[in-house]
Amino acid sequence: MITAKASGKLYLAGEYAVVEKGYPAIIASLNKFVTVSLTQTKNEGTLNSNRFTDTLIHWTRENDKFQIDVRDSQLEFIISAINCVETYAKQLGKELNFYDIDVESELDSDEGKKYGLGSSAAVTVATVRALCKYYGLEVDNSIIFKISAIAHLKVQGNGSLGDIASSTYGGIIYYISPDKNWILEALHSEELNKIIHEPWPNLVIEKLNLPTTSRLLIGWTGSPASTSILVEQIAYSKSQQKELYSNFLTESKQCINHMKQGFINNNLKVIQDEVINNRRLLNELSTFTNVTIETPTLTQLCDIAIKYGAAAKISGAGGGDCGIAIVENDDSKIQQITNEWKTNNITLLDLKITDWS
Repeated sequence: MITAKASGKLYLAGEYAVVEKGYPAIIASLNKFVTVSLTQTKNEGTLNSNRFTDTLIHWTRENDKFQIDVRDSQLEFIISAINCVETYAKQLGKELNFYDIDVESELDSDEGKKYGLGSSAAVTVATVRALCKYYGLEVDNSIIFKISAIAHLKVQGNGSLGDIASSTYGGIIYYISPDKNWILEALHSEELNKIIHEPWPNLVIEKLNLPTTSRLLIGWTGSPASTSILVEQIAYSKSQQKELYSNFLTESKQCINHMKQGFINNNLKVIQDEVINNRRLLNELSTFTNVTIETPTLTQLCDIAIKYGAAAKISGAGGGDCGIAIVENDDSKIQQITNEWKTNNITLLDLKITDWS
């Protein structure tokens, strides 16, 4: 049996701007995972999951393409990942096989509620990693990321692919989105094998470390959000406010690059200052696009944390899901924040940054 995993993620800063090519974000990998296991079979395979399917699903292959008779949004990412890896494997001369697939996810609550930790990205990366092992492909994180990014892009069509990078590399990363139009155009004219081994325009992935004197707290509002819908709403609204949006991008890049230096220099104050700055920029974006990013509960989450000396903001697209607080590693301050969060029905998630890859 072949087993591989990929982590969930949270954005620390740079949301929305990172969707544009050449603009950075800082993203953290968390200690909750999607695990994919493969067991070889003959003539037919099955797909089973504790989160993505309700029943055991049988699959086959038609013209060397993975075929399944059930439509489900999460299954689309698994199917796309399989087809991308198998296309790559065929181009390297590998013979395709059948196998049973088992997917285990820790990224939602026990009741199946989504926290917004990037489950579609994690299941894509874990599937790609498992299949590369299964077919004996020599790959590093760069190749895993590129195959996963292509698979994800084929399904979702928008977004920054930063969650794919985080799920692939682990830890905290400084990330700049590649030129997605270049990727899509290349897919029409070049073999996957060639695209994966080419440099991707604008793409940057660098590892960072959180200062040891700090703690990251993650609060969940209990309200799920749709990243793809919010990104589309911003994309529509930005065309009506081009100058304001251009200013947002410029200031966001400056903010994230200053924050990056805070990580490099182990300077918690600089990181906290830029977290507050990034929150301001996102609230300005919300105002001029008329898209709700920081909900009243997220505002409450942030304001409580700031009251006790933390820096806080939304994480991800907003509209619900999670907020973060970066605070000194002081038990008293942390207890005050989490107690007041609990009083206001904000759940502290038992999550930590992990550099597992």
